[in-house]
Amino acid sequence: MVTVHLWTVLKTPSEILQDLAGRIKARRVALGWPQLEAAQRAGVAYRTWRRLENEGQASLEDMVKAAVALRCEDALSGLFPLPAASSLDALLAQQAADAGTRPARVRAPRSRPAKAPRP
Repeated sequence: MVTVHLWTVLKTPSEILQDLAGRIKARRVALGWPQLEAAQRAGVAYRTWRRLENEGQASLEDMVKAAVALRCEDALSGLFPLPAASSLDALLAQQAADAGTRPARVRAPRSRPAKAPRP
């Protein structure tokens, strides 16, 4: 049996930033672009691009610009997914919000008293 400790799986924000910086650089290199060209394509200053690649430090806007320039913007939509519904009512409300409508109210069937048989 393999034991995995939670602290070996989680990364610190600093580690995540360094990982992102490395992936940005790797993507740019794979596209064959020098840093200056990547910065120009993203519409950010060359110094900002260097800081993004070396330290993972940039504004959220600059990060999005880099993702667009590197043709990775589709992956941004998966960053903050809604949590799973905790109940059927919550699921119906989520589905209604996605569809842009109010959830339909579901009523339990009324229980009718049994009729006495006719003589």
